[in-house]
Amino acid sequence: MEPTLSPSAYTDTFARDHLPPLDQWPDLTSPLPELRYPDRLNCAEELLDRTIERHGPNRPAVRGERSSWTYGELRWLVDRAARVLTEEIGVRPGNRVLLRGPNSPWLAACWMAVLKAGGIAVTVLPVLRSGELTDILRSARISHAVCDARFADDLDTAADRAAPDLPARTRVTLYGSGRTDDLTARVAAAPGTPFPAVPTAADDVALIAYTSGTTGRPKGCVHFHRDVLAIADTFSAHVLRPHTDDLFAGSPPLAFTFGLGGLLIFPLRAGACTLLLEKAGPERLLRAIEEEHATVVFTAPTAYRAMLGRAAARDLTSLRRCVSAGEHLPAATWKSWLDATGLRLIDGIGATEMLHIFISAADDDIRPGATGLPVPGFTAAVLGADGAPVPDGTPGRLAVRGPVGCRYLDDERQRRYVRDGWNITGDTYVRDADGYFWYRSRSDDIIVSSGYNIAAIEVEEVLMRAPQVAEAAVVGIPDPDRGQLVKAFVIPRDGAPASEDTAEAIKRFVTAEIAPYKAPRAVEFTDALPRTPTGKLQRFKLREG
Repeated sequence: MEPTLSPSAYTDTFARDHLPPLDQWPDLTSPLPELRYPDRLNCAEELLDRTIERHGPNRPAVRGERSSWTYGELRWLVDRAARVLTEEIGVRPGNRVLLRGPNSPWLAACWMAVLKAGGIAVTVLPVLRSGELTDILRSARISHAVCDARFADDLDTAADRAAPDLPARTRVTLYGSGRTDDLTARVAAAPGTPFPAVPTAADDVALIAYTSGTTGRPKGCVHFHRDVLAIADTFSAHVLRPHTDDLFAGSPPLAFTFGLGGLLIFPLRAGACTLLLEKAGPERLLRAIEEEHATVVFTAPTAYRAMLGRAAARDLTSLRRCVSAGEHLPAATWKSWLDATGLRLIDGIGATEMLHIFISAADDDIRPGATGLPVPGFTAAVLGADGAPVPDGTPGRLAVRGPVGCRYLDDERQRRYVRDGWNITGDTYVRDADGYFWYRSRSDDIIVSSGYNIAAIEVEEVLMRAPQVAEAAVVGIPDPDRGQLVKAFVIPRDGAPASEDTAEAIKRFVTAEIAPYKAPRAVEFTDALPRTPTGKLQRFKLREG
């Protein structure tokens, strides 16, 4: 049976109007009683106001490099920020509001304020370049943006570029600038009365998360207010099982749904506290655990491997939960972390399309090297080329169903991700006789490096604009520290020497055009690229060397 939508609270209906047709949605299941939400639901109100009703306003909520707020103080700021957004800046229900900045209490407060005001949050990485930002402004028809003042330049350039394609130029509001029109100053001067949350429908759009697609064009993954709570009421409640006195910390940015869930949604839903660090590399994360007494950590296998060599010199006894996702967790890393800390890493696989983790295991259910079992509320299968489940022990495409699922914003690639009601993640898996899922590889051209998903074709398109490049192909190659490295195979343009200087010039060109984490770490020059008789690039031959 096709899903139906309830009446929306939004006056700007762009997001709902550009959802995929209902017959292209995945099957949505709600087998747990806690997943049956009321028709009217504002997730920011649930995460903040309802949590205060359960646990009181004086518990610590958010900590950062320079700020520390209780739940009551956070609500004070969120309510005033929502009032400024609606009454002074002009955000109306259904407007898309881009958020840009490193992890911080202020970014978290702005995210909550946008949702409480009925806006749709579109959080992006601060490292994105102006071209990438322009694509997102156009794709989601961003009307407003709230940006850390240190990262305003690229956004202003993007707003100018996108303006001819939008009803009006995106209005950018800064925080942290010290100016009188800064959001922080306006919040401080706003009226002190509580802001009533916009009574959004549970299936009104709450956020649009962008992920790179195999064509290089960004894909906007649309998620509802009920979806935000569903990931907390499945993975967090049933696998992670947080305590109210937990302190969460980690490296993933809030622009990644792994970080949004693990460092904001899950702690707030549980009445716990989160530590939001602007730069949470392995050394900084270890220091945070030791000095701030973090108890729950979210990061990628790459970071756990990097921390292993330094863990013996740190007091990590406050830790009780460590979650790994973003890339495959090898059994050797799992065992080394257990030996170093006495803690069992909780592995998991999630996807931006699915919002968070849907296969995982904790405690005695863990089998090192296996991703785990379907999270309560989800079902999973391994499918063959004909779309039918394959026998246990046979590799195939991972397919998932649950209370959340893929809905791309106005994108024909919806038909590729959702088939016969299943979300097809692009991963090759094997299921064993006990129902455990074991990762084998990506089944598309996505490169997973240090927890980042990188579309090979996006990097290729930038390489082809470099003046030294005639042809280029990009693949991921194994790397012991990052899982995979981005490697470019380049046919140099006439007159460009196949030299180290040329390779470095190509890397600099790419880094100036797209986020640095996507740029090739290695460049190899070649006379020809392997292709089929019809001219299709054979990346597998490049991966095989």
